[in-house]
Amino acid sequence: MNNNTHYFHFTLGPVQGFVSQARRTRDFWAGSFILSWLAAVAMKSVHAQSGDKRLDEVILFPQPDADFMAWLEGKEKGKKPTQGSVPNRFKAAIDPDKFDPNAVTNAVQEAWKALAEEVWKADLAVVSNGVQRNIWERQINNFWDMSWVITEDENDSSALDKRKNWRTYAPPEEPGVKCAMMDGWQELSGEKRPNRDAMNVFWNKVRIMGGDGMKSDLRPNEALCAIAFVKRRFSRHFHKLDHKMKQGWSLKGWKVPTAVPSVVYMAAVHWLEKALNTADELTLNTFFTQAKILAGEYGEWDTQIKCLTEAWGKHKWKALDGNIFFESSLENPNIFEDQKQAGKVLKALNAVCDSTYPKLPKPTPFYAVLMMDGDSLGSHMSNPDKQTAITNGLAKFTKGVQPIVYQHNGFLMYAGGDDVLAILPLEDAIPCAAELRTHYMSCFDYNDIPTTLSGAIEFVHIKTPLTKVLHDAHKLLDEVAKDGRGRDALAIRVWKPGGLQLEWAQPWKIALNEPDETRIENPRNNRQAIICEMANQFVKNQEEDSDFSNKFFYKFRERFTLLNPAKDTNRKIIHANVLDEQQAIDLMTMEYLNSWGSKKNKNRIEAEELVTKLLNQCRPRKRDTTKNEPNDWLQVTDKDIDQESAPHLKPEDIRIWEPDGALLVRFLAQKGMEK
Repeated sequence: MNNNTHYFHFTLGPVQGFVSQARRTRDFWAGSFILSWLAAVAMKSVHAQSGDKRLDEVILFPQPDADFMAWLEGKEKGKKPTQGSVPNRFKAAIDPDKFDPNAVTNAVQEAWKALAEEVWKADLAVVSNGVQRNIWERQINNFWDMSWVITEDENDSSALDKRKNWRTYAPPEEPGVKCAMMDGWQELSGEKRPNRDAMNVFWNKVRIMGGDGMKSDLRPNEALCAIAFVKRRFSRHFHKLDHKMKQGWSLKGWKVPTAVPSVVYMAAVHWLEKALNTADELTLNTFFTQAKILAGEYGEWDTQIKCLTEAWGKHKWKALDGNIFFESSLENPNIFEDQKQAGKVLKALNAVCDSTYPKLPKPTPFYAVLMMDGDSLGSHMSNPDKQTAITNGLAKFTKGVQPIVYQHNGFLMYAGGDDVLAILPLEDAIPCAAELRTHYMSCFDYNDIPTTLSGAIEFVHIKTPLTKVLHDAHKLLDEVAKDGRGRDALAIRVWKPGGLQLEWAQPWKIALNEPDETRIENPRNNRQAIICEMANQFVKNQEEDSDFSNKFFYKFRERFTLLNPAKDTNRKIIHANVLDEQQAIDLMTMEYLNSWGSKKNKNRIEAEELVTKLLNQCRPRKRDTTKNEPNDWLQVTDKDIDQESAPHLKPEDIRIWEPDGALLVRFLAQKGMEK
């Protein structure tokens, strides 16, 4: 860098306000993609002011996604970007005498307005009047919050955070009825008070007269603000974008997915895979014919889910609403108004299950949200000697995320820097998280950067609101996996319609089997989650004795009152553990053997080995970050001990056991279906 080089730090938001407010997975994907796209516009605007310098000479962190930046200008280099991969924050080297920061913020607003106008012209212009246009312009023009700062010191990474703290983002006060997706923003019909019939005069026109795919994109009685409408519909029109920027460069769109799997579709992925591979062909045809009459065609099945791509074979059906696979949805008139036709679909669905041998069980109503984030990279970024290695490592990691998610039958929502968000079938989420962690560690194992990757998985019932899940995933990652388990950890929650059912978390070192060093040709294939291995074992046990799992896990939870220390009515510990660790193992091994009922002669050695593994996953640990080791984490302090009744007790003398590890094994073994 020359002596006159300064550093431009930029961030674009509101991230949570734009991305996380979503009614569908497609809304969340769209928010992530648009945010990345606008961040790329900001990078390009900086680069446009730098003369003949290469992009990577100007944008210092993170490393720009070369393919994404090329497609931004219509150069179509490399694979077409279909997920957001450009973080909303970056640092650039600039010449302060030639650089105008306002040109960057203006470019972002210009690109956003150009995209919004494409959506308006295609979908709303023909059905709107001045009322809707005024709402549209007010909201589109006043949404984004951008912060920037210029520093002389390249390593002054805190300057932007300080700048952001000087101001508080507050969206403008909005009149009228509010958007169904984004809190606080007025929906576009312009009605001053809630009046569904009056609002539907406008929205029904939109559904009838709007552009391609409107009836599936906009549900009956769904009223959106301008920002939410752009999120919902941009993918239909993004390829039309061809705008000459005021800075002199061309901004162009490209074809992006209009088919993003819904949560109900993702929950049914493996059921559908088995049906396509095993069900009677005529029965399948009958089901899909009846389903199309009921639900019409949807774009979900055009998404590239690995196991389904391989299973389609000769089948040529078009996409259908994922709700057709679930009895509860078919019987819900709020989802399918034509209940007579829904009954025909349900009958055909049951016939598909009956046509297989063994009989195909109903699909699980659970799917998974996976969120991952790197640990401790910020502390290393202050060291200029490590910045290049971090930048290169993150670029390598981001590039490898999509193939891993695809191999595990998932859909990647976002991967940029050290952040990952994906949705997956229930069965694939933990293995995917483990492989992403392995991949991340391999991206930094060649340099002196002791960073790790933490993950959070939400196993979610399809009736749980998506926005709630996404908000909770951030808390699960930050408060449980990182703060609670000392980072380099995995945390999992299970949500059923009644609320939170269980929470389990362990450092990766406890959660994973150590790889067999003799299989060095591909160690990642030999590094499995112990929880998943045990779930598979209990599936085999269930096949031998259908009542086994319920009996054992009921007793397992019941016996935890004996395993943990005694507490008084104020939940203060008054007595140490009655049983030592070996006695606890012996007790639960006995319960395991007794749960087989009439099936005697079970191998005690194998039973004790399984129970020991299970109890180990029920013993919460926290990493000692000074030694990079997980210590026994007692979750107690001197304040948790009743000092009057038990003055002799010390926290290190107490062992805490949590049954949620065992309940998670049961949940995975039964795929969320109570048996």
